[in-house]
Amino acid sequence: MEPRRVLIDTNVVLWAASDTHRLSRRARSTLNDAATRPWLSAVTGVEIATKVAIGKLRLDLPAGEFIAEGSRSLGAAVLPVTMEHALGVSDLPMHHRDPFDRLLVAQARSEGLAILTADRVFARYDVEVIW
Repeated sequence: MEPRRVLIDTNVVLWAASDTHRLSRRARSTLNDAATRPWLSAVTGVEIATKVAIGKLRLDLPAGEFIAEGSRSLGAAVLPVTMEHALGVSDLPMHHRDPFDRLLVAQARSEGLAILTADRVFARYDVEVIW
């Protein structure tokens, strides 16, 4: 059986680290399934670092350590941002105004990944959403 390839949204990374009760049953099941191949986008690193820098997010660890630990604990591989991903944003309707989330959608579309997220706006795009 092929592994299920899943791109993990920033909200899931944050909740998996500290508020696991906020994860849906399906999200927890997906993360714990040995057949899941999780991916963590470099975009998530930018989003977390930005939110820490502007005071919208407080972490117990420096952002880089938090991301590294989150990636390890989720068993996630890091998905770099390519030019194809960046330019893929231009093909998306403006359902979502958040540039980080739009780039995640572009990555998921380009790489054939489902997105694990609680954000309902993602479902308006042509991507599989797991929640």
